[in-house]
Amino acid sequence: MKAQPPEGPEARAVLRALRRALEGPGPAVLLGGDGSAAEVPAGTAAVVTTSGSTGYPKSVVLSRSALISSADATADRLGAGSWLLALPPTYVAGLQVLVRSLMAGREPAVLEGRFSARAFAAAARGMASSVGGERVPAFTSLVPAQLARLVAAADDTDVASSLRAFDAILVGGQALPAPLEEQATALGARIVRTYGSSETSGGCVYDGVPLRGVDVRIEDGEVQVSGPTLADGYLGEPERTAAAFVRDAGGVRWYRTGDAGEHEDGRVRVTGRLDNVIISGGVNVSLDRVEQVVRGLPGLAGAVVVGVEDPRWGEAPAVVVTEDTAAELADIRVAVRAALGAPARPARLVRVPALPVLASGKPDRVALRRLLG
Repeated sequence: MKAQPPEGPEARAVLRALRRALEGPGPAVLLGGDGSAAEVPAGTAAVVTTSGSTGYPKSVVLSRSALISSADATADRLGAGSWLLALPPTYVAGLQVLVRSLMAGREPAVLEGRFSARAFAAAARGMASSVGGERVPAFTSLVPAQLARLVAAADDTDVASSLRAFDAILVGGQALPAPLEEQATALGARIVRTYGSSETSGGCVYDGVPLRGVDVRIEDGEVQVSGPTLADGYLGEPERTAAAFVRDAGGVRWYRTGDAGEHEDGRVRVTGRLDNVIISGGVNVSLDRVEQVVRGLPGLAGAVVVGVEDPRWGEAPAVVVTEDTAAELADIRVAVRAALGAPARPARLVRVPALPVLASGKPDRVALRRLLG
């Protein structure tokens, strides 16, 4: 079976191709790849190719049943309704907006062109609020950077109204800073924090609670996921597939996420990446935990923390912000030391014109490390 890239304007072309892949014989939709046709297993609906935050490309094979199971589980949790696509359709969260729309039998609203607060507000305003006299619930999916732009522009009444217009705004792709969530909630937004990846057909844990049919376990500190939403594996990479997707003694298939986590009060809590750790002065330091502390400081919700070489400590965290951010390294170091200890203190505060991001909206940490040398 072949996977082929969609032809035509991006979002609508992906929607047309996806409808054929889900409802008919295919072909499967190739998203984010080099544009060449590829052989995929029978039953494949989409292949999502992304460099990820590590810069290592991966092509995730998603079956019809996995995508439909994910969409059905979301409808089971949130209810059915209309969706606004504000993410690239080549990104799994954007792809799932289209799948949910198709499963609900409704055309999605599409934010055309570059994301902006005004464009989002206009797209939200154009969504049908009722059909046949019955109210239609509205949903959308964003990454934290988009939500931050909407919150920052909420003095515009149209933007503020758009935040309140949705029955749920799914926010995933990276950790959602608590101050940003609090600001959005105060403006009337109904935020649902999601956790998942391309390998799980997108978000599979909402507000710490797995969706219907999804199980989460913590093995040696690693978050592992099972259920009907799992991908078939990585296209043309059997060894990598075997390493990431394992079976337990009972034959249950689990995806090893590489994320560190724990169960807290009955909910899944992700604490960072197992591999996003540096050794500073002989002490293991989680850059994710440092970033969490930094983002909790006033005005630093969009900061990114990466590891850099340090002549004294070997390695040390560096905080990267945009040029318009008011912050002082000394204040950041005091806060991080109080929370995590002296080895975790950032050694540098770097200001850049704009933070590089991946297509998914996540910070491009590879580019930042390269920039910082």
